[in-house]
Amino acid sequence: MFSGFRDFVMRGNVVDLAVAFVLGAAFATVVTAFVTGILTPLLGLLGVPDFSSLRTELDSGAVIEWGLFLNALIAFILIAAAVYAFLVVPMNRIRPPAPPAAMKACPECTSEIPEAARRCPMCTAQLTA
Repeated sequence: MFSGFRDFVMRGNVVDLAVAFVLGAAFATVVTAFVTGILTPLLGLLGVPDFSSLRTELDSGAVIEWGLFLNALIAFILIAAAVYAFLVVPMNRIRPPAPPAAMKACPECTSEIPEAARRCPMCTAQLTA
């Protein structure tokens, strides 16, 4: 039983997933620190207030704290912008996207399919070389 568990844990995809999870958590910590420590105070200089005190109390006594939602929304937008600026843009410069595959028309249903296809994914017609 223990050897089967060890074999399961030592599989390549499980170990890769664990490493990706740990790196993702560390990256999330760095991005959150960047947003809360640098970007949010810069927004304060521009006059964007802290919305956490905005709330609405209903007649039933329930409280809707919509200011917290606005703060979370602003934080989400800032985190998305930071990830885009510091991860997506540099990765696109290092590794540009692959050119689109050459396409052809299926002789049976005339849908666009890759030129190297041997069978049409739309109508499943067998294609000749």
